[in-house]
Amino acid sequence: MDYDVLIVGGGPAGLATAIKLRQLCAENDADISVCVLEKGSYVGAHILSGNVFETRALDELIPDWKEREAPIHTPVKSDTMKILTSQTGSITLPNILMPKSIDNHGNYIISLSELCVWLNEQAEELGVEVLPGFSGNSFIEEDGQVKGVVTGTFGIAKDGSKKDSYMAGMRINAKQTIFTEGARGSITETLKERFQLDKDSVSVQHYGIGLKEIWEVAEDNPHF
Repeated sequence: MDYDVLIVGGGPAGLATAIKLRQLCAENDADISVCVLEKGSYVGAHILSGNVFETRALDELIPDWKEREAPIHTPVKSDTMKILTSQTGSITLPNILMPKSIDNHGNYIISLSELCVWLNEQAEELGVEVLPGFSGNSFIEEDGQVKGVVTGTFGIAKDGSKKDSYMAGMRINAKQTIFTEGARGSITETLKERFQLDKDSVSVQHYGIGLKEIWEVAEDNPHF
């Protein structure tokens, strides 16, 4: 399979990239083939995060997102910042001391998965080909350049034998390949090592451990 642009990862970054490329095609009377590769069974399947969402980037990308019924409905009504003093105690700080970077005035509380489902719809309307259920297994290198990816193999049993559903990895060629795999993406980490992409980096990625609960509530619950 051959494309002009291959985007590995169907999260917000990958989908926004695909949408912007097709918008630029329409603005410049051009036509390039754009493909998004997503390992989940559907776009959004692996994105479980709740999210406090600032709409500025979406305003620029799709100004009429409200008319297009984006799943962004619940505005932030209040912010509280606490310092935990013990297992049961805490001190609430005045909002005036809250850093601007975590001030959520004007933001919305959303499901990031639902937003990705919606972004996928917008991308496909613009002619982007989205391939869910296919993970990138390795990148293709020719003459020191990335030329696409090879997808993972399907249908391998635990003992290593091939099931009836076996499907060998598929080669996807592209003139430009963009990796939007998220934090510590497997191919991205390999690429960083192969091409020493972070050799002179002054902005090294940092990771924190967070705990979240996923609640399922009835749709007619008046509190949600």
